[in-house]
Amino acid sequence: MQWQDHAIILGVKRHGETSVIAEVMTRDRGRHLGLVRSGRSRAMQPVLQAGNAVEVLWRARLDEHLGEFRVEPVTLRAARLMETATAVYGVQAMGALLRLLPERDPHPHLFDALEVILDHLHNPADAGELFVRFELAVLNDLGFGLDLAECAATGGRSDLVYVSPKSGRAVSRSAGAPWANKLLLLPPFLGAEGNHAADFDSLAAAFRLTGFFLHRHVYEPRGIEAVAARDGFVQAALKALNPALPALSGPNGISA
Repeated sequence: MQWQDHAIILGVKRHGETSVIAEVMTRDRGRHLGLVRSGRSRAMQPVLQAGNAVEVLWRARLDEHLGEFRVEPVTLRAARLMETATAVYGVQAMGALLRLLPERDPHPHLFDALEVILDHLHNPADAGELFVRFELAVLNDLGFGLDLAECAATGGRSDLVYVSPKSGRAVSRSAGAPWANKLLLLPPFLGAEGNHAADFDSLAAAFRLTGFFLHRHVYEPRGIEAVAARDGFVQAALKALNPALPALSGPNGISA
């Protein structure tokens, strides 16, 4: 059996003296593992770096086997991804999010989003907003999508400023006023109107929002913690928008 697909390197694990097991995100076949012979060679090491786009040819006798990858470089962006903290942490954090999904389960929209984000990680403001949207997309694919299009109480689509921590649905300012201290903030750039760019406050609120639902629906039930790379990314993205900001602390990398 064999197939060929466009892929992005997520990571590698040493296998024997000269080979590696590569973990990639493919467009049509989801997250996939495969053996790369001579993957530790000088020629292959620069190619098998997280964030690089490659073309992979997978071969195996049976579909359920690990199989073997033949890898050809397409876009070698790994060196550039080492230049900023948002990029370094962002690559790791998105890889961890994709590992929450079943192996070999196609998610072409996540692959497309990953490619876009990897090309914008050097810009902290853009990277932060795109990363939040990526987290929301992963939550949706895991079956825990948020409904931010209309008010849970009134059905209205204007002045949505809160999110219910119980239902994950948006709430308007007037409907949520009596319970404002128990609701999560809905950043304007994530609202139904979506005509605002992310700034420091709205991005911090967005990280709290996605962090809350990832913890409640994914990490806590599975008995795992968010990877440290997410905290690193959150701090780097927010600090770039406010250089005077001290080191952040607290759940999900954001001070209360």
